[in-house]
Amino acid sequence: MKNENRKSKIENRNLRTPGARRAGFGFPRLPFFDFRFSIFVVLTVLCEISCGVPAEPQPPHPVIPEAVTDLSARQRGDGGQLTFTPPAKNMEGEKLTAAPSIEILRGFAPAGAQSPASGSLHVVYTLTGPVVESYRNADRIEFQDAIEPAEIARHSGERVFYIVRSRSSKRGASEDSNAASFIVRPVPYPIEDVRASVVEAGVQLNWGPPATVSGGAPLAALGGYRIYRAETPSSGAQNAGRPAPVLAGASPTPSYLDAQIEWGKTYQYTVRSVAQYGSESVESGESRAIEVTPKDIFPPAAPLDLVGVFVPAAGATPAAVELSWGISPEPDTEGYYVYRAGEGQENPQRVTPSLLLTPAFRDISLTPGATYRYTVTAVDRSGNESQPSKPVSMKIPEAGE
Repeated sequence: MKNENRKSKIENRNLRTPGARRAGFGFPRLPFFDFRFSIFVVLTVLCEISCGVPAEPQPPHPVIPEAVTDLSARQRGDGGQLTFTPPAKNMEGEKLTAAPSIEILRGFAPAGAQSPASGSLHVVYTLTGPVVESYRNADRIEFQDAIEPAEIARHSGERVFYIVRSRSSKRGASEDSNAASFIVRPVPYPIEDVRASVVEAGVQLNWGPPATVSGGAPLAALGGYRIYRAETPSSGAQNAGRPAPVLAGASPTPSYLDAQIEWGKTYQYTVRSVAQYGSESVESGESRAIEVTPKDIFPPAAPLDLVGVFVPAAGATPAAVELSWGISPEPDTEGYYVYRAGEGQENPQRVTPSLLLTPAFRDISLTPGATYRYTVTAVDRSGNESQPSKPVSMKIPEAGE
């Protein structure tokens, strides 16, 4: 009995021993100090992990350009001529650091539509920033949307709508621009055979009239022609791009004289036919360009009204023949030369070493009793010399007469 009591006490002490297992559990009971130490170690490791690894970076806020608000569109040839001011700032009003790309959307609608239907416009061009800049004219972008003649014929009489969007990144797209539109019309086939000749009055252009529209159907309403001219920069010009063509004039017939030229400058001409639809006119595509550098090879007209007067000697002043004539009407007249031929002299000799700036001359190199024949020529700024004037003959009196 005593042995059983001793055994029971030993078992009870073993249950209070740290290494003993509690009935029904598969792990030892930890002392309070070991538990606190374990918590401290876990927290220390977690702190090192959280402090040693940087937080995951957040995606940057996308730069969104301002929307285009001044888009305009008109038909020019087989396509639309779009004009707009590209955005220079983002939605926060800050200046863009790089030119955004431009998306151009197009869609067709009935002629009476006031705005495009939702989802009816589709992207037809995406222009990167550098490409957009190549279409810049001053502070605006001018872009020609080329449409196939067959598509023009298919949508003739309908309204075509355009909008543009600018984009600085995949997520940085602007809002849509205002919508611009026009009624699609068949246009004359582009002129192919522009010819140029230089005449005294300027540059003369001629061409053959078109007979059909670009799609091949007969041309019903031809309203005349518009002539465009661009001045080609000289080879020595610094950073000179080719200027955009400007309207030089209009003509109801297939010919045009450009009198507003400067000799020696190079010009490039294109011609567009105009189709008339009521009060609305639509230009064809550009003709083949022709380049002309007009040279002034045209002499001025011969001076008129040449007269001569013999003035006898007076004291120390020798005898002289005084000549005068009418002022040449050409605006580019630079001056005059005087020629004289004696008796039996077939070819007259020039007696003025340099150009006379006024229509008068005094000849004192005279031989008494001789007869002289005088003529005058006019010279322009290009060095072209006119034909001689009508001659005038002067008989020099003998001494004492």
